[in-house]
Amino acid sequence: MNIIDLTHTISENMPVYPGTDGPKLDVASTYEKNGFKETLLTMFSHTGTHMDSPAHLFSKRTTLDSFSAEQFVGKGLVIDCSDLKEGEKITIKYIEAVKEKADKAQFILFHTGWDKYWGTSSYFGEYPYITEEVAEYLLGSSKKGVGLDVIGIDPISDENLTIHKKLLAKSDIVIIENLTCLDKVGDDLFTFCALPLKFKNSDGAPVRAIAILDDNKQNFNLI
Repeated sequence: MNIIDLTHTISENMPVYPGTDGPKLDVASTYEKNGFKETLLTMFSHTGTHMDSPAHLFSKRTTLDSFSAEQFVGKGLVIDCSDLKEGEKITIKYIEAVKEKADKAQFILFHTGWDKYWGTSSYFGEYPYITEEVAEYLLGSSKKGVGLDVIGIDPISDENLTIHKKLLAKSDIVIIENLTCLDKVGDDLFTFCALPLKFKNSDGAPVRAIAILDDNKQNFNLI
């Protein structure tokens, strides 16, 4: 079994969505004074590698804490879109090229390669993004979730959050943003886990996202 971490580390100097305060990690207790170390974490719910719930945009929709834990584990598929240039769209042709596997997957993860810009101003540039047709496929095939290695599922210029709204308005799909290392997973189905911090009425939360690879496919018995 091979486990690949798909999660960026939270730190005080990490990239955050423009206009959002960065996280603070204050040492509240020390070995010298208290005999142990404890850290006070202060951060927004959509910090780093994180998950959006339907309640992120709609007040009466599903919060992360009300989901069963089963929602956050399933068959994943990474789709390689790293050939795209700045601002280009992830069209349905990327789904159609791997349609048989995509139909079986419960999570579709788009690898754009944009995580190479993590920590630079370019990360907030014109990254590739999915079209409404791709969003319709995700909804029509009842996926548990969709993920990308960029800061948002909508282009940075779309203040209306068109794709977010299309996905979250009526479906219980979740969105995982700021993934990394998707290029290490390969192009076969695998077990994907993205477990959000569980707090009451959570509109979103940081996740520890991992890929579990097993050549014998025994990992699918867990799903």
